Amino acid sequence: MLSDSIWITGPTRSGKTTRLVAQFCQWVQGKRRIKARASASLQGSQSRSIPEILVFAANDDNRRDLADRLAAASAGRYPVVSKTPLGFFQDEVMLFWPLLIQQLNLRAQFPLRLRPESEQELATQLWRPELDKRNLQMTGVSEYRFVRRILDLLQLAATSGTPAEEIPGILKQGIHEQENFAQGNQEGSPDWNWIGELLLGWRSWCLERGLLSYGIICELYWRHLLPNPTYQQHLRHRYQAVLADDVDDYPAIARNLFDLLLDKGAVGAFTYNLDGAVRLGLNADPQYLQGISARCRVETLSQPSVTCLRYALGQSVVQLASDPNFFTNLPASVQSLQTTSRSQLLRQTAEAIIAAVRRGEVQPQEIAVIAPGLDAIARYTLTEIFRSQEIPVESLNDQHPLIASPVIRALLTLLALVYPGLGRLVDRDAVAEMLVVLSTRQEGNGAEEQKSLRSDIDPVRAGLLADYCYAPDPEQPRLLPVAAFPRWDRLGHSATSAYEGILRWLEAQRSQQEVRLIPSAIALLDRAIQQFLWNGSNLPYDQLAALRELMETAQHFWEVDGRLRQGEQIDTPAHTTIAQFILLLRKGTITANPYPVRRLDPTSRAVTLATIFQYRSSRRFHRWQFWLDAGSPLWLSGGAATLFGAELFLKDWSGFPWTEEDKQNEDEQRLRRILRDLLGRAGERLYLCHSELAVNGQEQTGPLLSLVNASMPLVSESTLTLPRQEAQPITPS
Repeated sequence: MLSDSIWITGPTRSGKTTRLVAQFCQWVQGKRRIKARASASLQGSQSRSIPEILVFAANDDNRRDLADRLAAASAGRYPVVSKTPLGFFQDEVMLFWPLLIQQLNLRAQFPLRLRPESEQELATQLWRPELDKRNLQMTGVSEYRFVRRILDLLQLAATSGTPAEEIPGILKQGIHEQENFAQGNQEGSPDWNWIGELLLGWRSWCLERGLLSYGIICELYWRHLLPNPTYQQHLRHRYQAVLADDVDDYPAIARNLFDLLLDKGAVGAFTYNLDGAVRLGLNADPQYLQGISARCRVETLSQPSVTCLRYALGQSVVQLASDPNFFTNLPASVQSLQTTSRSQLLRQTAEAIIAAVRRGEVQPQEIAVIAPGLDAIARYTLTEIFRSQEIPVESLNDQHPLIASPVIRALLTLLALVYPGLGRLVDRDAVAEMLVVLSTRQEGNGAEEQKSLRSDIDPVRAGLLADYCYAPDPEQPRLLPVAAFPRWDRLGHSATSAYEGILRWLEAQRSQQEVRLIPSAIALLDRAIQQFLWNGSNLPYDQLAALRELMETAQHFWEVDGRLRQGEQIDTPAHTTIAQFILLLRKGTITANPYPVRRLDPTSRAVTLATIFQYRSSRRFHRWQFWLDAGSPLWLSGGAATLFGAELFLKDWSGFPWTEEDKQNEDEQRLRRILRDLLGRAGERLYLCHSELAVNGQEQTGPLLSLVNASMPLVSESTLTLPRQEAQPITPS
C-alpha cells in the first residue's frame, strides 16, 4: 500500500508539478484499477461512476492553473475536484452542516460565511463593553490591531488542530510578559485568560447565529466533522485518490485529512518544495506536513526543468548573505544598480528596463521587479514611467482600499442623496467629485489602456455646481436645478445637459424610494452603474474590479445584516444600515479583489511588479529579475506577514518561550529559502537595485548589501530622455 502513494520533493522549478500531472495521467490510464479499489473499499455497494480525484493547490491562482493542466492532460475525461485546503474545509462544513447541527445541537439555519472585514466589525461590536473597560489607548495598541490579533489567534489554533480552550495556556507558556500585545492589568503582563474568554464568547455568538469565520470553519472541520463516522464514510465513497501540490504551504489539519484518506485506502501524490514554506508564519506547518512522506514512496528531483540562476550561483549568494566573513565576486549575470536616493533608484531602474526592451534584449513579459515591500509611491512611479514609454505593467495582487476609487466614492455619495438621514456623510467636495465621475465617458475604440476618458463636467464646473446647486441638510441633502447658479449660462451645453441628467435620475430614484419601489441599496447601486458607468462599453479592468468587489461586499453586508435582524428580532431603519455600510468602506479594510482576481489574459506583454511574498506565492518565472531595495533590512523578514504567536502553534514547537535568538534563527532560515526560491525563478540575469538612503532618509544596511558589493555595477550607456508630463486637469481613473 505504501508504494502506491508518492511523495515528490525537490527545489524550485525542478519539475515537481509536471511529475504530479504525469502521475495523474498514470492513474487515469489505470482507472480500472482505481475503480476496482473503490469497489473493494465500498464492500459491494453500488458505484455507478468512478470515484473522483481530489486535487489541492496552495492558493486559488495555482489551483486554477493546476486544474487547467490536469484537464488538458486527460482531455477532461476524468472527474476532478480542485480545491485549496481552506476552500475544501469551507465547502465540506457547508455541505455537511446538518451533521454539525445534530452533533453540536445548533439552531437549524443555513450557515453564512463571514468575510474578514465583517468578522472584524462584528467582533469589535460584540467586545465593545470589554474593550472600553480595558482602555486600550493606555497600552499603545490600536483597537483595530488588538481585535485582529485575537481573531488571528483563533484561526492559528484552528488550522493547527489546537482546541480554542487551550489558547490562553499556550500564550502564557510561549510569550514573555513584556511582549506588547495588550496589557491587561497594571503590572503590565497580558491577561491571556481574558483574551481566551473573548474568543470563546465570539465563537458561541457566531454559532448561535450561523455565522462562520475561517477560524470557526477550520475548527468545526478538524474537531467535529472529520472524526464523524458518517462523514468519514461519505469521504471514502467520494474520493479514492488525492493529489496535493506544494504541501509545504498547507495548514497542519490538512495532514489529518490526508492521513484519513490514506487510512481508508486512497492513493496519494504529494509535492514538497524544499525552498518553499511561503506561508510559514501565517497558517502553514511545513514540517508537520512533511511527515506524510513516511507513508509514501519518495522521489527526489534535483535537476532544473529550465535554466535558472539557482544552480549556477545559489550557494554563493546564500553564503554571501549569511556569512559576514565570506566574500567572492559574483559573475556577470548578477549586476548592481546603486544610487543615493530612492527616487533616483526608481527612475534609473525603470530606465534600465526600458533601454533593454528597446534594444531587444528582453521582452516586457520576461521581466519582474521584486521588492520586500512595494509602497504606493514606488508602484505609481514605476507604473507611470513604463506607461509613458508604452510598456504595460502588471502589479500582482495590488490591494487598494475600495474607498480609494473615485467611482466607489461617487456611488456612495449617490446613496446619501437618495436615502434620507445620511446628510452628515456627504459634503460639497464629495458632490463635486460625484458630478465629474458620473459624467465621464470613454472615447476611442482601441484597447482599454488606450481609451481616453472625457468628463462632460470638468472639476472646475463641478466645483461651481457643488457651491451653488448643492443644498446640504442632515436629513435630506439635495441637488438644486441648474438655474440656482446665477451664471449657469457659462457652464456650457455639455455640462448643463450632463448635470440635468444626473438631477432627473436622482429625483426619480428618490420618488421611487419614498414609495418603497427600490428593493434595497444594492438595487440602487446596480441601477447607478448601469445608468452612468456601464453604458454598454468595456470598463477598464481596475474600475471593473472595484465595482465587482463593491457589489460583492454590499451583497454580503446585507446578508449578514438580515441574519442579525432575524436573530435579534430588530427592525433597523434602512438609512442606519446604509450609514454603517458607508462607514465600513471608509475604514479602508475592503480591497478590490473580486473573483476571479486575475486578468482574463494571462499572457499579456507586461512587466511584473510584486512583493517577495506575492511573487513567491504566484510561482512565476522570469528571464530577468530586478530586486528593488536590495539594501533594505526587510529582506530578513521577506516582506511577508507573520501573525502574532504563529510560531507557538506549530506542531514542532518546543514548548519554551519564543526568544529573540529563536526569531533571529527563523529569519535567517527564511532569508535562505527566499534567495534560493527567487534564484530558481530567475532565468538569465539578476539586477540588485540599491539606494543608500531609504524613503525615510535612513541609511540602508540590510543583509543583501554584501551581494551588492560583490556584483558588477551596471554600465549605464546614457540616461534616457523621458518625456516630462505636463500638468493635466484631474480626471477620475
